[in-house]
Amino acid sequence: MTDFDPSPDQAQALEEKDSPWEASSVANLVRWKASKVYFARLKVNGKLIRKSLQTKLFSVAKNRLADLVKDERNRAEEGKRMVKGKMVFSDASRIYLQRLDADPGIKPRTKVYRRECIKAIVKTWPGIEELDVRKLNKTACIDWAARFREKGTQFKPIGALKPHQGVSPSRFNNTVATLRQILDIPVEMGALYRNPVADVKRAKERKTELSLPSRVQFAEFVKLIETSGAAQAKDCADLVRFLAFSGCRLGEAQNVRWHDVDWEKHELVVRGDPVTGTKNWEIRRVPMIPELTALLTRMRGQRPAEQLDTCVLRVKECQRSMNRAAQILHTPRITHHDLRHLYATTAIESGIDIPTVAKLLGHKDGGALAMRVYGHLRQEHAKAAVQKIKFGL
Repeated sequence: MTDFDPSPDQAQALEEKDSPWEASSVANLVRWKASKVYFARLKVNGKLIRKSLQTKLFSVAKNRLADLVKDERNRAEEGKRMVKGKMVFSDASRIYLQRLDADPGIKPRTKVYRRECIKAIVKTWPGIEELDVRKLNKTACIDWAARFREKGTQFKPIGALKPHQGVSPSRFNNTVATLRQILDIPVEMGALYRNPVADVKRAKERKTELSLPSRVQFAEFVKLIETSGAAQAKDCADLVRFLAFSGCRLGEAQNVRWHDVDWEKHELVVRGDPVTGTKNWEIRRVPMIPELTALLTRMRGQRPAEQLDTCVLRVKECQRSMNRAAQILHTPRITHHDLRHLYATTAIESGIDIPTVAKLLGHKDGGALAMRVYGHLRQEHAKAAVQKIKFGL
């Protein structure tokens, strides 16, 4: 049977003063004291489930809780039916996708990515959809992983000039992780004793060396885009400048509106997607550097009649324009995300410490990721920096 009420021990733990959780007036709804975010906390078939409802509003959390409880009840009953009969891979993947779609804490783009991973599994493992999960043993999974890593499915990255054979280490690891998560379901439901994907080793991911333009090259790069003669050449150039001067992700930049520009405080309010928000779900305020202020002032002066809820940028992307400019300059290809790297690198070279740069980028790890990515700066900057080291002997 399914029990959706907290046990006496759980209720007592929630009421303790030193507990990080705060009980609410609704059963199975608790709040994390530190962040004030609501969580669902319930038991299904004796298993404790705790999921973030991704909101600080009680009314919203209450509605999401009802949907989650319903989904968990249906999932538990379906699992019981599956265990009585034969569970094939397509059954497990269908349940996985249902959980994926129902989870409010997962971004839409991540959901699309996971679906792409499932398509890759099915394409590279013929017959797996109707295969009994009990036949998905350690040897079968390792053999598939070897084939997939070597040949892949000819993924073509967005904006790439040519498709490449095989898969990158990150794509391989994420696809294997997706398969592992799917097979966790029959393990959870008792159809499998152990997840066979646990024996598949991750591919080593090499650290990508940043190849970014110098300040002179960047100026030439933007000028080539602006004077290309394309219909939206100037708008594309403004997008490139905005990304480099703000450090925004492309999805964040696409959703910046005029009311997000705080002229008095010289700050840019980054909200992200209207529904899903930024990558880490939080709104951040980024101090505007002089170049960004000048850019926005010029753009606003050219479009003074636009409503405050109008998007600042008129184009959503400009990868083709950037590819063309890089080819003319004979420099490495630059992506939209590289412009975010350019912002961070320029900030560090200007003397800003890495934890502050991480905060400007919206990282929530205190600078750990920024240290790994930007710990080594461009060679010319490093050479100039070491000249300041003196022993005074």
